[in-house]
Amino acid sequence: MNVLFIHQNFPGQFRHIAAHLAKQSDVQVLAIGREKAPGLSGVKMLRYKPRRTASSHTHPYARSFEDGVLHGQQVLRLMLDLKAKGYRPDVIVAHPGWGETLYAKEAFPHVKLVHFCEYYYQTRGADAGFDHEFPLDINGAASIRSRNALHLLNIENCDAAITPTHWQHSLHPKSYQDKIQVIHEGIDTANLGPDPEATLQLPNGKVLKAGEPVITYVARNLEPYRGFHSFMRALPKILKEHPTCQVVVVGGDDVSYGSKPKDSPNWRSKLLAENPVDLSRVHFLGKTTYKKVLQVSAVHLYLTYPFVLSWSLLEAMASGCLIIGSDTAPVREVIRDGENGVLVDFFNAEAVTEQVINSLTLPRRWSYLRQAARLNAQSYSNVDGVKKYLATILA
Repeated sequence: MNVLFIHQNFPGQFRHIAAHLAKQSDVQVLAIGREKAPGLSGVKMLRYKPRRTASSHTHPYARSFEDGVLHGQQVLRLMLDLKAKGYRPDVIVAHPGWGETLYAKEAFPHVKLVHFCEYYYQTRGADAGFDHEFPLDINGAASIRSRNALHLLNIENCDAAITPTHWQHSLHPKSYQDKIQVIHEGIDTANLGPDPEATLQLPNGKVLKAGEPVITYVARNLEPYRGFHSFMRALPKILKEHPTCQVVVVGGDDVSYGSKPKDSPNWRSKLLAENPVDLSRVHFLGKTTYKKVLQVSAVHLYLTYPFVLSWSLLEAMASGCLIIGSDTAPVREVIRDGENGVLVDFFNAEAVTEQVINSLTLPRRWSYLRQAARLNAQSYSNVDGVKKYLATILA
């Protein structure tokens, strides 16, 4: 069986299913990814790069679609070359969000195409316009409407579709929802869990230990979409009211979603200037692995716009962290206030501060939340994710 994975940042969400299939003696796995995609050991990957970017002369509302066409065109060239050499996949599993598979059916019209439909954009009720600090103007709303043309084609063109959460499923047009299955790709729950003996050595040499008052925050990048501004605005008072706590922050200075600040090189520098903190107590680790960070955590903050749910939240749950999460739709799907974590208003720094201080002051009081979070996270195991992906791929 030939399985072709397509993901501009391969493996991305396909890490577990691709690794599983690559170990099967009767399966040949091939991947297509962009020139800087990390790749996956044991899987041959063909790299592509669009020959140009969307033209500045293209109407602003249509530039994202032109960009999708350019991605799709370059991937089509790769697929046609594979076809000319005698290759034919039995199934294509793709994240089509950048347009890569717009023309997959032109190369392989009779091959099953499974799409990972991650997000269908909305002008109201989701991420856009959620934060009044960054209002959505009419041009932004019109661009979102136009951007969804690509995603509509993606749903129409595929034979089966997957999305990871029920909330993400609900964003897609009702006329297509029956075509989309809710299957989370999973996290490595077998290698995640609490460790009462865990230690974390910081770059300055200081060692933090499980059981100490350690506040943790993890994101791919430190930016408003993941509540970094709300987090930073709560920090000064948290540090003042709990003079022995330490704070560990994981995340880079790039922008994954939204845009960079206009008056500063990145959100970290901007928000530090606006909210000065003692950097001997607040430790920015950049982009790094964070298993030990979660294991020494006394309180883990996860704040997000209504947007795609991060792996880091599920990993924190599986690690037995006490979760303080934003009361936003994707978080409510996995965190139930008072049952397996605590929900707070995304914008209310006072509420965040109060809950963090309460959690640090009476840590044993919240042990049942940690236990429940860890138990609930097991339903997101990568083993279950692989089984469900296989059922869809092989159906």
